Amino acid sequence: MVDKSLIDLSWDDFDEQRDPRPAGNDFDKVVDRAISRRGFLGGALAFGSGAAVFGSGLMSSTTAARAQGASGFAFTPIGIATDHEIHVPEGYAHKVLVRWGDALWSEAEGAYSPETGVSVEMSDKVFGENTDGMELFEVDGREVIAVNSEYVNPKINLPAASEGVPQSADEVTLLKNLQGVTVMEVTRGEDGYQVVKDSPLNRRITHETEMTLEGPLAGHALVKTNADPEGRTVKGTMNNCGSGRTLWGTYLTCEENFNGYFGATGAEPVGEGYARYGIGGEGRYAYEKFDARYDLSQEPNEPNRHGFVTEIDPADPTSTPKKRTALGRFKHENAAMVQASDGRVVVYMGDDERGEFLYKYVSNGTWEEGQDGGDLLDDGTLYVAKFNDDQTGQWLALTPETTGMDLPEILAFTRMAASAAGATTMDRPEWVAVNPLKAEAYVALTNNSRRGEGASNAGGDDMSVNAPNPRETNNYGQIARWTPEGGNHAADGFSWDLYVMAGNPAVYDNAYAGSENVTEGNMFNSPDGMVFSSDGMLWIQTDGDDDNEGDFEGMGNNQMLVGNPETGEIARFMTVPNGAEVTGLCFSLDKTVAFVGVQHPGGAWPDGEGAPRSSVVAVWREDGATIG
Repeated sequence: MVDKSLIDLSWDDFDEQRDPRPAGNDFDKVVDRAISRRGFLGGALAFGSGAAVFGSGLMSSTTAARAQGASGFAFTPIGIATDHEIHVPEGYAHKVLVRWGDALWSEAEGAYSPETGVSVEMSDKVFGENTDGMELFEVDGREVIAVNSEYVNPKINLPAASEGVPQSADEVTLLKNLQGVTVMEVTRGEDGYQVVKDSPLNRRITHETEMTLEGPLAGHALVKTNADPEGRTVKGTMNNCGSGRTLWGTYLTCEENFNGYFGATGAEPVGEGYARYGIGGEGRYAYEKFDARYDLSQEPNEPNRHGFVTEIDPADPTSTPKKRTALGRFKHENAAMVQASDGRVVVYMGDDERGEFLYKYVSNGTWEEGQDGGDLLDDGTLYVAKFNDDQTGQWLALTPETTGMDLPEILAFTRMAASAAGATTMDRPEWVAVNPLKAEAYVALTNNSRRGEGASNAGGDDMSVNAPNPRETNNYGQIARWTPEGGNHAADGFSWDLYVMAGNPAVYDNAYAGSENVTEGNMFNSPDGMVFSSDGMLWIQTDGDDDNEGDFEGMGNNQMLVGNPETGEIARFMTVPNGAEVTGLCFSLDKTVAFVGVQHPGGAWPDGEGAPRSSVVAVWREDGATIG
């Protein structure tokens, strides 16, 4: 029987149970060490030295910005909330677009019941659970949203008698079908946006959907299984977290905590790769009890076929999704694509685990408007970031020469390749966002409770404080940004700084108060999702501690904020129900509506009774103007 306690753990805690490591130092030493990080902060972590932390652009504007109370935004910033509702600024409105369990086709109308959830038969015909990254596309004049469903809550989905533990293959199938990706057409009517039921573009992609492995790892011995001796056809994309879009109009869904779906009913395989990726023991959902594909004792290579970026064509519901192995195998948060100066394609990616790394992929070929992607995501070089104390950095190519591994091994065990190359350990790199108006990119470093002297990641890499991650026991997180050398995203060199260090100035007056653009009026913790709007504003979503106590007193529920990259101002735009995180953001074609994901809410939101249901919410200005 699966350990019931696994079901209640967050994915971060699940990994911690798999690979526990000692905590950091006592708090006094933590503060002393953090404040003494003079090397890159110009002698003052006093978070009043804008040039040191943020770059010169903030120095002349910070005082005025504080005095004006974030006057540069087209909304009045809101306060915190601690209830089970959604709050937006005055002059804005919101409504739920779709909840998990809502029908995508007429035959599934009424399939969801507060008492029984969704039946197995209808589970692949409804909107999935725990919405995450999403993108909106135009397909022949229609608006189509592709949105991830990261994971499920078995205690809600399964009969109460099971305590959330699957008791049959059918119940496992139910859980498989409520995860993956939803592609759905949306349209605006008299009552705002709604899902178009029975649209020919609607599609569900689940853990059972057939897809192909592409790129250098396809067909290699590492990805061959009993069910697929050729190593080229795989079922399912899983734990779909962040997202991205290609220049040619397809959707990129990112596989994050794939390791938690595998377990062993017999002898477990051994090898460094399993330990580094947290694979072993019992699976989170007992898949291995009912499906040999997830049983490590029967299919030891199956985990090597997951942990990739998967490309989906939202315009063709008959198309086969493709796992792009050249982008590496790790816990992908999102995939931010941009074009380099010479026409090559660049994809930035974070690996969301404590002490893991920031990556980019650069294609060998170039792209021009009107072309499809071809093999651009199969033929290129993967790099990992090294941050220097002097606020410079290099992208280290992951090649046989730099890692001592052949190319298929680099792509299957990318974490080990990055360690061999000497990359900088980071505080859980989550979403990457690229500024559409200038050559710069941002990464959310959400938190790291294990950063400290003598600490290491799962591969043994040093996790003492470093320049972009300067605080031990980092419960608040920060956002780093970099400018590629020569304004070319394909360049090997970059300069970097910190856009913001989250913190609590109501509790601390030291490094843990945060940077100077954090005040008691906009404070937050654990930045996670990030999306730029077309006007160059950075929308920041949080997934942090919302108990509003202790170190987090006064922070309230998780929230979505807007940041101005030029002035450093940050203002709170939205709060979500207690227990939820904000995750996923895209805009209507005319930029007047924002679609926002609300994952794992508490209480009985949004129905007011029964089980909580993760949802996508539409937010708009009541005067019909562009949102922001």
